[in-house]
Amino acid sequence: MRKTMTLSIILAAALGCSALALAGPGGQGGFGGHGHHGGGFMALRGLNLTDAQKTQVKQIVQQSFTQLKPQFQAVRQQREAFEQMAPNASGYQAAAASLAQAEANLTSARITARAAVTAQIYSTVLSSTQQSQYTAQKAAFQARKAQWQQFKASHPVSSTSTTSSAQ
Repeated sequence: MRKTMTLSIILAAALGCSALALAGPGGQGGFGGHGHHGGGFMALRGLNLTDAQKTQVKQIVQQSFTQLKPQFQAVRQQREAFEQMAPNASGYQAAAASLAQAEANLTSARITARAAVTAQIYSTVLSSTQQSQYTAQKAAFQARKAQWQQFKASHPVSSTSTTSSAQ
């Protein structure tokens, strides 16, 4: 049960974030400079993908990332330019608003692309057996998440224990 839950969590993360994890600016692997150490494909291991399926997944993810990469780079450049500005500089608030809009547009594009990648992998790469297994893993993950939320609600952390453990 625990292995299934772990695999479903990893699968959800891999399919959800794979567009960001495979290739990144500067060849560092991953948006924001976080390295990619096979995490996306490790998650799919639970579905027993063939080498051909793994290749297909990698191509789908790379294509999606390639489409988003210019937008990632533009936002990164805009963010860097904004961070160089002094708070009392002329146009500081306008630059902040422009950056916020660019970040919002990128987030929308990233989420839409992530959904498209997931749907494409699900419908064109996974066999019907793997689709069933994916669905079961996702349901198990959701059930475990609900249990965790219920546990947290019934066992609130007191402010004194948070304060004493922080000191």
